[in-house]
Amino acid sequence: MPANLNDYFNKKNPNGGGNGGGGDEPPKMTFKKPQLPKNFGKFSALFYIIVAIIAIVVITQPFVVINSGEVGIKSTAGKYETDPLQPGFHFFVPFIQKVSVVDTRVRLINYTSSEDMGEAAQRNVYKNSSNAGIIRKNSISVLDARNLPVSIDITVQYRLNPLNAPQTIATWGFSWESKIIDPVVRDVVRSIAGKYTAEELPTKRNDIAAAIDSGIRTDIDAQPNKPVELLTVQLREIILPEKVKEQIERVQIAKQEAERTKYEVERANQEALKKAALAEGTAKAAIIEAQGRADAAKIEADAQAYANKEVAKSLDKNLLDLKQIEIQGKFNEALRQNTDAKIFLTPGGSVPNIWVDTKDKAKQSSLTN
Repeated sequence: MPANLNDYFNKKNPNGGGNGGGGDEPPKMTFKKPQLPKNFGKFSALFYIIVAIIAIVVITQPFVVINSGEVGIKSTAGKYETDPLQPGFHFFVPFIQKVSVVDTRVRLINYTSSEDMGEAAQRNVYKNSSNAGIIRKNSISVLDARNLPVSIDITVQYRLNPLNAPQTIATWGFSWESKIIDPVVRDVVRSIAGKYTAEELPTKRNDIAAAIDSGIRTDIDAQPNKPVELLTVQLREIILPEKVKEQIERVQIAKQEAERTKYEVERANQEALKKAALAEGTAKAAIIEAQGRADAAKIEADAQAYANKEVAKSLDKNLLDLKQIEIQGKFNEALRQNTDAKIFLTPGGSVPNIWVDTKDKAKQSSLTN
């Protein structure tokens, strides 16, 4: 490019502007030359170098920003470096080096039934766009001890080991989840659940869940370089065939009926025992009451006999004669007031004399008869 741009633009328009020169020639377009700095020619080469560098940086982008929860894996000429890049700003050499960013946050694999896949697919658009780290797969199909098909829903929570991320990616690739987690989970679930019949699976759910968690954890930890940190394994649902469900429901209904009958029998026995106890108590109460009355009568009779005996001991002939005299005096007093009365004397004077009022005709008539 010429050193002086003003000379270049003057050569391009030597006649200036306007319609001079006459004739019917059409008017020529005039071009107004730009006003450049006077010393621009001296620094033009530096200017273009800076522009070129900026363009190269923009196009190649020899830097990367690693966020929290991520690590960078740098490869030089196709070979991964052993130390991962921590969160922050990092430079690399374009076309020779490359930095791959991998997620080390907690991730989930949901093995879910086909009924849930429709809703899961609707939610999956948003979750994938937000990089939520949730993978959905179909339920794990298992053959039970009698070769009946059973489906099991399970959720596995894990994360990539950030310290060994370069070795993991170098060994398993970026699809390490499908190569490490998925095969182990399916193999362990099938081997453990296949030991039970379909009817036993719901009743031994806790034992099966513990065995699956232990088996998956053991197999994952046995991988070289410990590529994955397993957090939790949750057994969510055991989906049985319809015939097995119906059979289990019938068994449950029969058990409920048996329990209800047992309860009714036990209740009837309790009522019978209650009535028997009540009757026995009533009988014992009557016996006790009668015994009490008998004892009371005996005590009263014994007391009366004792009193009579004591009275008899206190009586003698003189006392009886004295009583006879006192009574005879009362009769004599009565005869003075009622001369028509009759007195019958008893022999020996052991009992009082009998007084009969003869003025009473009815009594007199009954006596004479």
